[in-house]
Amino acid sequence: MLKFVKGHMESIEGIEIYPMISLLIFFFFFVALFWWVATAKKDHINFISNLPLDQENPKDNIQ
Repeated sequence: MLKFVKGHMESIEGIEIYPMISLLIFFFFFVALFWWVATAKKDHINFISNLPLDQENPKDNIQ
């Protein structure tokens, strides 16, 4: 099965660009995520982390 897919992919012109594009998307997404986490304010992180615990009635969270 893999030989069939590999042989079919080799016959498509310009397909070698797609792995590079997906690697760049993956890399930039995680760099941006790391940057956001590193620069996030501690007050905001604490507020978001305590949201599930602050509800009086847990059924209010169900949508």
